[in-house]
Parts: sequence; structure tokens; C-alpha cells
Amino acid sequence: MLVSIGITAQQTPAPKQTTDYTIEGATAHLGNGEVIENSLLMFSNGKITFVGKAEMKIGRRGTIIDAKGKHLYPGFIAANSTSGLVEVDAVRASNDIRETGTMLPHIRSIIAYNTESKVTESLRPNGVLMAQVTPRGGTISGTSSVVQFDAWNWEDAAIRVDDGIHINWPSRTSFGRPWRGEESGPKSNKEYKKTVDEVRTMMNDAKSYLKGSKSPKNIPLESLAGLFDGSKTLYAHGGGEKEITDIIAFSEELGIDKLVIVHGAEADKVADLLVAKNIPVLIDRAHRLPSSSDEDVHLPYKTAKNLIDKGVVVGIGIEGQMERMNSRNLPFYAGTYAAYGIGKEEALKLITSNTAKILGIDDKVGTLEVGKDATLFISEGDALDMRTNILTDAFIQGRKINLETHQTKLWKRYMNKYNNQ
Repeated sequence: MLVSIGITAQQTPAPKQTTDYTIEGATAHLGNGEVIENSLLMFSNGKITFVGKAEMKIGRRGTIIDAKGKHLYPGFIAANSTSGLVEVDAVRASNDIRETGTMLPHIRSIIAYNTESKVTESLRPNGVLMAQVTPRGGTISGTSSVVQFDAWNWEDAAIRVDDGIHINWPSRTSFGRPWRGEESGPKSNKEYKKTVDEVRTMMNDAKSYLKGSKSPKNIPLESLAGLFDGSKTLYAHGGGEKEITDIIAFSEELGIDKLVIVHGAEADKVADLLVAKNIPVLIDRAHRLPSSSDEDVHLPYKTAKNLIDKGVVVGIGIEGQMERMNSRNLPFYAGTYAAYGIGKEEALKLITSNTAKILGIDDKVGTLEVGKDATLFISEGDALDMRTNILTDAFIQGRKINLETHQTKLWKRYMNKYNNQ
């Protein structure tokens, strides 16, 4: 018996840009804190060629998009994301989020990235056009890469390959598990020093290996080379004040120059140290509970302001419960941070220029500037507000992409059904 199964893949990638585009009249949010009312933006061959005011006497080129009354933004970037690594959590064959083991610096998330993910497809209509694809699990999870969301394969998708290595830094505090007969409540983590020493040993082994003959070949140790020559960033996932201080001391001890703190729940307590060492933080999304029961219930919403006011460079990471499904809410997390003290343009930087700088791709994307990729979109209103984040046009590297998804198709299908009754 033959069984026919219909598979709906992501939209076919758009063809390379061959026609110039001019976007006129929009309120352009450049991503660096600047806003141009009644703007004029042009791009050709995938690159922005002009950004200025519409009243300037300059020849318009190619297809002209009248965007009066609308808003123009650089594409949003989802950092510390697992988009494209898991399609259905309950289906093991579609889950490439982690590998077996604890010390896995050589595991590369990019080769597991699925460009035809229906989950990733659903992010584009909210303006999320790029992501840092990050592995999970273990002590050293592996290596992340940065991709754009309109590609045939991972090679086409890659913006920056193997940008950094991710370490899950242990907590100094552990909690008892009553279901195993342990006393409940917090206590000192007896495994903390042991775990840190294991990481230190591997790093020192790598430094020795790299100075030697490299024979026999050791792929895990060789993959750590980028941390010592500055080509890769160390993304240390940790939150506590003491843990962050330990991470910084650890990095300096080993000669690792590029460090990013991920999560950083208590990063504001060591903000002066972070600023002095030029260490940015990828904070957690705003829509979450406080870390402890005695914290201000609004503290998660104020995290960005607390750090920005002290001079820390801040971006937003996506990790957390149902992170892939919630990645589409990235602009609204920024909007919540905006409502709690930093304003819309500063909040926009959390998912554009700041994140691009943290990920090392600010020479290509993150702001609307001449010479950068034409990865941008037009929204009917404020893109950080879910009520007005309604995209009319979107481009990735100059290619005009289709904003239809399997979800919008279903919405139209059933709206037609019930509207006709």
C-alpha cells in the first residue's frame, strides 16, 4: 500500500538581487540610536548604497517603495538561539541541539542547522531575520555560528562560521533534591571547583598541544585554538556575582581576550568590572520570573536598564523554556525593556547594533549604513510593539523575501472558512 505524505518546507529562498530598490518616506530607525524622519534608503547588489533624508535631491533608482507613514528597521538578530536545530522536540531524529558528553568544543552547530525549518520560517514575519545558532548541554557545549534566514543550505546561510565556544559555567550554589532523600534548599556546590578545574585542564592541554607538533591530531583541543588567537569568542553562560568574577579571572589566566557573559542575572553587581574589562552581556529575555523569591517582581524587566546605566554593552539572548517558539517574540522582549526605562531606540540596539557587535558581525549588519548588507524590513508601525509589528516588505542581503508561513496559510484558510458562514 502506498501512502502519500505532504511535506511543507520553508519558502523557497529568494533569488539574488538584480533590481535596485529605493525605500522612500519611512521613519528610519538606524539601529544605532538615530532616527531619520521621512527617510530615503537605497540598496543595490545586496548592499545599502544610500541613507539620508527624502528631501535630498538625489536620483531614485530601481523599484521605488513608498513607505510614507511606515517604519524602516535593520533586521533583528536572535543571539544564543537554537533556531534550526530542533524541529519537533518529541521527535529525536529532528533534534540536533546537543551531543553526548561534557567537553565538546569541537561540536559545530552550523552543520546541523536546518534551513528548511518551519519554526525558523515563523520568525521572519516579526522582523527576526538572523540568529546565532548555539548548541546546548554539557560543560563545554560546542561552537556557535551566525546565520541569516533565507538560504538553501547552511553554507549559504552562514554570516559568520564558528564565531565562539560556549561554556556552561557551574554555579557555586546547588539545591537539594528531596525526591532523592536530600535536604531541600540551597547549599554550597561541592562540585564547583572540580568542574572549573576540568575546564582549566582542557584549556591548558589545548595550549600545550597547539605549541607542539600536533601529532597525533586532537580535534577537540585543536578546536580551542580560536580562543587563544582571538578569532573566537568565549561565551560563558553564568549568572551569579561570584561566578562572573571567577569567569573573568579564568579568562585572564588563560589569555582569552574575547569574552561574553551570557545570562548574567547578577551582572549589575559587577558592572564596573565588566565595563573596565570591556565585557558585554547577553541578558535573558524579559518575559520571565525573577531568579529568587526575594527579588523585585519587575526586576527581569529592568535588567537592561540596570546594566546600560552603568555602561555595559547589552544584547538579548533567547535561551529558556520553549525558546524556539518564543524566538519570534524577540522584538517584544526589547519593547518590554524599553517600557522599563531605556526607551525605544536604546531597546532596539539590544537586538540590532549591540548584538551585531557582540557577535562580531557589525561590519555587515546591525545598522542601516552604507556598505552594510541590505537586511532590513518595513513595518506598518512600531516593530517593538506586537500590536503594530506588521511587516509589509522584508529583505535579506537585498533579496526580497516572502513573509508567508505555514501559520499564516492556516490562519487565512480558517478565517475564510468562518468568515463565509
